Amino acid sequence: MQAPKAKKIAQLLETHGHQRTDNYYWMRERENPEVIDYLNAENEFLKTSLKSTEEFQEKLFQEMKGRIKEDDESVPYLKSGYYWYVKYETGGEYPLYCRKKGSLDATEEIFLDVNLLAEGKSYYQVAGTAVTSDLKTLAFAADEVGRRIYKIHYKDLETGEILADQIPAITGNFAWAEDNLTLFYTKQNPETLRSYQVYSHKLGSSTEEDILIYEEKDEEFSCVVHKTKSKQYILIHSESTISSEIRFLDASNPTGEFTLLQARIPHLEYAADHYQDHFWIKTNRDAQNFKLVKAPIAAPQLENWEDVIPHRETVLLEDFDIFSDFLVVQERSNGLCKINIKPWDGSAGHSLEFEDETYTAWISTNPEFDTPILRFGYNSLVTPASSYDYHMVTKEKTLLKQQEIVGGYDASAYTSARIWAKASDGVMVPISLVYKIDTFSADGNNPLLLYSYGSYGFSMDAYFSSSRLSLLDRGFVFAIAHIRGGEDLGRVWYEDGKLLKKRNTFTDYIACAEHLIAEKYTTASHLYAMGGSAGGLLMGTVMNLRPDLFNGIIAAVPFVDVVTTMLDESIPLTTGEFQEWGNPKNKEYYEYILSYSPYDNVEAKAYPNLLITSGLHDSQVQYWEPTKWVAKLRELKTDSKLLFLHTNMDAGHGGASGRFNSLKELALEYTFLFYLEEMV
Repeated sequence: MQAPKAKKIAQLLETHGHQRTDNYYWMRERENPEVIDYLNAENEFLKTSLKSTEEFQEKLFQEMKGRIKEDDESVPYLKSGYYWYVKYETGGEYPLYCRKKGSLDATEEIFLDVNLLAEGKSYYQVAGTAVTSDLKTLAFAADEVGRRIYKIHYKDLETGEILADQIPAITGNFAWAEDNLTLFYTKQNPETLRSYQVYSHKLGSSTEEDILIYEEKDEEFSCVVHKTKSKQYILIHSESTISSEIRFLDASNPTGEFTLLQARIPHLEYAADHYQDHFWIKTNRDAQNFKLVKAPIAAPQLENWEDVIPHRETVLLEDFDIFSDFLVVQERSNGLCKINIKPWDGSAGHSLEFEDETYTAWISTNPEFDTPILRFGYNSLVTPASSYDYHMVTKEKTLLKQQEIVGGYDASAYTSARIWAKASDGVMVPISLVYKIDTFSADGNNPLLLYSYGSYGFSMDAYFSSSRLSLLDRGFVFAIAHIRGGEDLGRVWYEDGKLLKKRNTFTDYIACAEHLIAEKYTTASHLYAMGGSAGGLLMGTVMNLRPDLFNGIIAAVPFVDVVTTMLDESIPLTTGEFQEWGNPKNKEYYEYILSYSPYDNVEAKAYPNLLITSGLHDSQVQYWEPTKWVAKLRELKTDSKLLFLHTNMDAGHGGASGRFNSLKELALEYTFLFYLEEMV
């Protein structure tokens, strides 16, 4: 079967006197039958080309599914006299939300069964749930398309009845007031999907009576609404990439006026919680790596901010949690997470100790103030996800649950490490890696999958994956490149990988690939790259720069048509990301983005084998970006290597819904890698 050919219709695009010809601009026409036909043809081409692997794909799927405990549940946490948890039952794709009153030995109440709600639907996702303080009414948000446009539903937890009230076309973000009747929620712009309005809805009333509380008019900002841990305040948090602004309201007075905490200032970021008579604020005010301050509720403006944890040049303040007797702080230094305990009485604090060389640790769900117990999470490349309770006085650590790997898992059969690669400008970039000891070859001929992201300040921590065992057990090394653009080594690590320094992200990744080859972990003929979304941009750019480094690349929902997207303010996310990529209406940014934009830099040359995935209903990376990219690659590339596009016609940015359906897509990706290995 021959690969599909897309028709060429020249579209001339001109900016700053520079002209670009886009032959595939027409693929933006979502309702055009020719577009749908092309996507279906690409899917059929992939299916036919890999038909010989269908049995292996099914084997991988069953293998990965078989490691997951089907009748599983989260560790319950105590809140408002109930233990709350989520569980799955054998054969169920979707979760059941449960609670027990007063004791874990009490009768279980399933207050939301998503399996029942999803019956007969090709996609269904519950984005969030919230229960009123009197514990009588549940609000939950559901998406039935995958475009992250939700509808709020209500359920009477005393009668079990789904109420008639519905709020359509919302973001999935909401918070209850303390009157147990008023729900604050956010709406998105119907065209750009930017979250820009906050409404209040009174249970039992028509949505036509909903009150617009706040509208964010600056197109670079979006807003969310949430409640403080104390339940005393509702916060509206407006945020751009470089600035924040918070308004607060007494949650027991939902018809009152919101008060501005601190007006937005360019490059001032802050986030707040409440305890006693102060707001506690994480901020970058004179603190690139952030610091913790407090401010009196009666006068919370900037001039009244008092340092609690000062700024440190080598430590990034990531998060904090407040208890009646302790302040708990999540920090990052030298690329690794730390959790520090600080008593309010002034006595000496201490840190939790972790043994793995590379790992992830985080403050987990802690809704209660008056407790000496801290719930935290931990995993590593070799340690399954683990939930702990830590007694902050006795320092006793209790493992509540570790992810069970059905069929058994021997951590000692695998090893993980952290190594460092020298970037082109001399900066040292960390790499986390894992492999199975008895399949590793010291001669450098190991197949290796190098994963990365490198944008928005998202740190790409070392994490455990039971599905990844299907790679490791067959001889693969798995590595994560902690490149600039993330916050892995502090805020400066992010600042040095954005805007006019974005090329550092790409050259860091290339340096990591070269280092893994030089250190004989792999060779170019056995090296594979993988990234998704902005990580897909990374894939597209590095394969333009160094196609010789990789045998194969998987780009998932890739952001690759950067110039055109960032010039189109009607597309979701564009305006809010000018401070990440730059605004190409500015000539300097236009030329810089154009220099690396994957779609604009496709050339007539040989490329690696490629698998590119997409979602027709993707609201974050529009389906046409990977589709156009594939069409242009088919037109220009000079090699005969594999090029596949797989579009999920029923899903969006996150892929298939349900805990097992997504494994079918992962099985396809892994099959692609093994298929290429057989061809080496």
